[in-house]
Amino acid sequence: MNNKLILSAAFAAAIICGSRSAASAQAHAADQDTVTLLGQEIDEVQITARVEQPTDNHTTLDKTKLNQTNIGQNLPYLLNASPSVVVMSDDGLGIGYTYFRVRGTDQARINMTINDVPLNDGESQNVFWVNMSDLASSMTSLNIQRGVGTSTNGSSAFGASVNMSTLNKNVQPNQFEVSFNGGMYKTFRETASARVALKNNWQAEARFSKVNSDGYLERAFSDLYSYSGKVGYYGKKTTAVLSVFGGSEKTYMAWDGVSWEDMHQNPRYNPAGKYTDDNGKTAYYPNQTDNYAQQHAQFSLMQALPKQLSLNVTLHYTHGGGYYEQYREDKKFSSVGLSPYTGANGEEVKRSDFIRQKHLNNHYFGAVTSLRLTTEPVDAQFGVAANDYLGSHWGNLTYVRDSLYPYNVPYNYEFYRSTGDKIDANVYAKANWRIIHRARQQLVLYADLQYRFVRYSINGINDEDLKLLDIHEDFHFFNPKAGLTWQYRGHNTYFNFAIANREPNRKNYTEAGMYDIPKSERLYDYELGYSYTHTNFQVGLNLYFMDYKNQLVLTGKYSSTGAYLTRNVPNSYRMGAELSGSYSPVRWFSWAPALTISRNRIPDYSDWISIYDEDWNELRQEEVRFGEVTIAMSPSFIFNNTFTFNIAGFRADILTSVVSRQYLDNTMSAEAVLPTYTVTNLNLEYKLPLPDKCPHIALRCQVNNVFNTLYAANGGNWMCQFTDGSRYYSPWYYPQAGINAHAGFTLRW
Repeated sequence: MNNKLILSAAFAAAIICGSRSAASAQAHAADQDTVTLLGQEIDEVQITARVEQPTDNHTTLDKTKLNQTNIGQNLPYLLNASPSVVVMSDDGLGIGYTYFRVRGTDQARINMTINDVPLNDGESQNVFWVNMSDLASSMTSLNIQRGVGTSTNGSSAFGASVNMSTLNKNVQPNQFEVSFNGGMYKTFRETASARVALKNNWQAEARFSKVNSDGYLERAFSDLYSYSGKVGYYGKKTTAVLSVFGGSEKTYMAWDGVSWEDMHQNPRYNPAGKYTDDNGKTAYYPNQTDNYAQQHAQFSLMQALPKQLSLNVTLHYTHGGGYYEQYREDKKFSSVGLSPYTGANGEEVKRSDFIRQKHLNNHYFGAVTSLRLTTEPVDAQFGVAANDYLGSHWGNLTYVRDSLYPYNVPYNYEFYRSTGDKIDANVYAKANWRIIHRARQQLVLYADLQYRFVRYSINGINDEDLKLLDIHEDFHFFNPKAGLTWQYRGHNTYFNFAIANREPNRKNYTEAGMYDIPKSERLYDYELGYSYTHTNFQVGLNLYFMDYKNQLVLTGKYSSTGAYLTRNVPNSYRMGAELSGSYSPVRWFSWAPALTISRNRIPDYSDWISIYDEDWNELRQEEVRFGEVTIAMSPSFIFNNTFTFNIAGFRADILTSVVSRQYLDNTMSAEAVLPTYTVTNLNLEYKLPLPDKCPHIALRCQVNNVFNTLYAANGGNWMCQFTDGSRYYSPWYYPQAGINAHAGFTLRW
């Protein structure tokens, strides 16, 4: 085991010695009003109640838990302790563009909803957390369901589903809060929020957050703000809430990655914006930035009806728009739709330097509704949703460096434009039937049927190769699920089976090679689990087998916008065991480990590879067979361990994450590997012991990467082959920050 992990365990063990007896802890635990799952307190009441199978392959975090480690990092970093989760960022700190994977599946293939409204972008199917910085400050709960999960809205879940809520169930007391923290690399977060109870069961809430950071990588700054507001009526049978939230971001690009050598010589090196100036010196373009804003509006109605029925209806609208600006050195004129010219020496001039902007503007709107019946012994839910996404993409050329270029280039010359239109509709029915329902014993049969229709059209000119886009696809998906759960005296055993289908995203179409026309994917998901809950401990084991047909796996390559590129493989699978638990032998200490051991394979992988001669002339594309391989970016071992100490208003969390080796592509080459890494973070909080009438004051300090590990959590690889059969690998990595500290306070009254 890694020495740093051993040091963390030894430190905790030294403190545990001399603890009080477990009997007092049991007495204390019996008096608690909250439920603990994996050492995390969870809010059992959600305003958008769903019919779910009572399994243990999920993690639920409440508002308190989400904000205990919130220093301004984007949401994925707050999920770091969850089983099978790996987090990463472009800037190295988690302030700018951040991502997470579950069971090796990237977030573009994870279904995410907020208040039952799909959050994944309609075309990329990704979620860009940087557009909604500090979203956790507005959340009341978040649930991660690993595997397919139950029917919900939006794209299908191929690794997990994440359901978030910002809604309260009832009118809450007045509350005002101000929070501030600052830390290394000029990282600052300021948040102010207010909740006011009005007359006649009305309530209003508002929040504004500002986050700034220079980033760990050079020039990888982030300038972010976000907001949320809602006004709602909370009656005995009727709840109606109008909510808005959104934000804006300006970040310097950090998605180019660096070589292994550069990472060790200067871990903060960022090659983005690099060019050679008129004096022949290396320079960096100062406005190599991404600029985007997104606004969400939702109206939710929850109505109790006669005969144990309840109705949920939500109308929603999202608008997003922005661009990124990029200096492109030594690129072909044809790449921006311009013609080469003949120079003074009679030779054809094909290349120059450009500054380009790539723009996005999109609208997403629709309605989701569900009707729930609660009876004994059956709970049933019926849902219908229809949504439409309209997106525009265009590019402007703002600068041509070649002063001798003889043709007129209009100001803001537009070199491509395209549109995307995606209609997504689904209808589902699901139910729990309690076959046996006694005081301490329960046998529950779960069934879930969903039909989903997708119509997707792309028209116009592609951004990278300027080829004509004329794509029109219709998809009809049937997604059934079923499961059986037996609960007896703290024991919980379950089995479920689900089929999920998923359509390709925009990049799957536009970045596909001539031999890689994307197909829809299908997943057969088997989950078998057992858990036992006692007074002061809980343990759970979940076994899964995810059998894919035409899975779109990561190739290790990235587009010019940092998007992961994928291709279909006929057969592949992910199988593993997730072991998790929590143990609290005394009142002031708890231990929450989570271990995932998995096998992620493509039984027979082949890919189209560029073949070069010895002078680096590309000759052809050739299909190369690699046989059985491990799926890229899929660690076989993930261990997240949390020790928590809570004494007299002082709380300390020691979180250690171990992630095993990951291949950067599907060739399993030792030259394209992300090495195993171990990272330990320390979170400290002290609540001042003030009288009840005084404001609540909490002081916080967070130290990330305590042992200053030099590591990368993400990367990619470009590979080719020569005519003699030898191969060339060019991997790149995204370094993460070494030891960094942040401190601040929260004032609430």
